[in-house]
Amino acid sequence: MDIDPIFPLGIKNEAYKQYFIGDSYLSILSKDIGLLSFNVTFEPGCRNNWHVHHKGGQVLFCTAGFGWYQEEGKPPRLLKPGDVVEIPAGTNHWHGATKDSWFSHIAINVPAKDGTVEWKEPVTDEEYAKLKE
Repeated sequence: MDIDPIFPLGIKNEAYKQYFIGDSYLSILSKDIGLLSFNVTFEPGCRNNWHVHHKGGQVLFCTAGFGWYQEEGKPPRLLKPGDVVEIPAGTNHWHGATKDSWFSHIAINVPAKDGTVEWKEPVTDEEYAKLKE
C-alpha cells in the first residue's frame, strides 16, 4: 500500500463486493449514535458502481491517496487528501481510487428516515480508462 492512512484499514469489504470493481476495505468508525461513518479504502483502480442515496445524502472526507468522484452528467473530479465532497440525496454518482494510487475517504451517511442506497451499473473499464489525472 503506497499511502499512510490515519484511520484503520479495516476488513476486506466482502459484504458489498458485488458493487465494486477491485478490492476495497471497510472500517466502521461510528454507528452507536445514529450517525454511520466508515473509513473506506480502495486499492488502485478500485471503484464502486454508480449509486444513489435516497432520502439521505453522503459526505466524503478524503484522507489519503488519490481518487475520483463523478456525478451523472458532470465531469469527473480528481480527489486528494483534504477534499470534501457533499453528495445530495438523489444524486447518481460513483467514487474510487485512481489507477495508480490507493485511496481512502471517510464516508458519512446523512441520517434519514427510511433512507436507502440504490446500487446501479458498474463504471466500465472503458469509461474508467478515459480518466486523466
